[in-house]
Amino acid sequence: MNSALLNYYEAIEKASQDMLEAARLGNWDHVLKLEGACALLISQLKHSANGQVLGADEAKFKSRIMQRILGNDAQVRQLAEPWIDHLDALLTDPTPTVH
Repeated sequence: MNSALLNYYEAIEKASQDMLEAARLGNWDHVLKLEGACALLISQLKHSANGQVLGADEAKFKSRIMQRILGNDAQVRQLAEPWIDHLDALLTDPTPTVH
């Protein structure tokens, strides 16, 4: 197995799981930090994967990981929607606030 590439996929999956846990706790700052970590891992994966081909078993394993990552991402987005709507409302509210 091409463990180096699969290790990247597993690390991205772990970061996506951590993002989901942080989102469930409402810790959006941590979600954003983890999103940055994911972006870095994805960049490193792209660089490492250049020209490499996964075997059939590796491709199946990668596919299962990707499905879990996409599931985590969908749940994070669902949890983030009310938070994003709230921020949008704050930014577009025409009434000035006085403190």
